[in-house]
Amino acid sequence: MQFKTILLTGLGFLFLALGAIGLLLPVWPTTPFVLVSVACFSSSPHIKARIMKIHFFKEHIENYESRTGLSRKTVWKSLGWLWGMLLLSIVLLKNGWLSLLLFLIGAAVTTHILYIAKAKEKKAGKTE
Repeated sequence: MQFKTILLTGLGFLFLALGAIGLLLPVWPTTPFVLVSVACFSSSPHIKARIMKIHFFKEHIENYESRTGLSRKTVWKSLGWLWGMLLLSIVLLKNGWLSLLLFLIGAAVTTHILYIAKAKEKKAGKTE
């Protein structure tokens, strides 16, 4: 194997692990890390094919590539998990400034989720 392939495969697994952390931490981005990992795996198509067998990652990758947005179920699960963990953190911290910061982060992440959830319209005659 070439050094470049080994390096890209290693980086791909690193970014995939960082994306997987997003399943547990509500303010950690999942999709960007998964997409970068798939780009790294472009030099190893068999690894990408195996990643695509994992339903959670497959949905993110296919939705991004086809620009179809996120399913309603995914949006509700993401927002429920996000705000559940944020509210739990706010209650446990009992610190006004940190609570405000967490609320602002939650609002920003909610805006981001709702933005990426929308299907992107392809403009006729224009390439993207």
